[in-house]
Amino acid sequence: MDDLELIKPTTTFEEAALEYKKEHFDIGEYELHGSALLDKIDLYSDWLKIIEENSNEKTVHSDWVVASTFFVVRKSDQKIIGMIDIRHSLNDFLRNYGHIGYGVRPSERKKGYATQMLKMALDYARQIRLSKVMLACYKDNEASCKIIQKYNGIFEKEILHPNGKIVQVYWIIL
Repeated sequence: MDDLELIKPTTTFEEAALEYKKEHFDIGEYELHGSALLDKIDLYSDWLKIIEENSNEKTVHSDWVVASTFFVVRKSDQKIIGMIDIRHSLNDFLRNYGHIGYGVRPSERKKGYATQMLKMALDYARQIRLSKVMLACYKDNEASCKIIQKYNGIFEKEILHPNGKIVQVYWIIL
């Protein structure tokens, strides 16, 4: 398995981040899980500003929670393999979607990266002193369900996402 690292987004990664976003969009995926809205914001510099503001209790947007957003980068070639967004708490909206959001770029799926990424996210959650985390995935995404269960995810409920898909919600005790 390739070595991965969590890297805070910076201007250095702009071209790679836009390429990551484009790869998803090119196959019709317009929702980038774990990206803290990289999929919805046109200018990379605006996105960097938002994730920086949301990383601090004093500057977080009123309808968001403090979060840490990372690129997951393969050390050997510095390619962005995925993204992880770790929310330090839950608000009303996140009570259905969880503390951790993550996604893998389409060309790097089915290589074991998501399992490694969730482990990294759980390790980080421990560092920020969370005792348990909520995660959610689409019911039809069997791979994600299995990865969450591998880390002892305890099924809590199913909800209907606004997009019409069924979401399964799990808790992992840290």
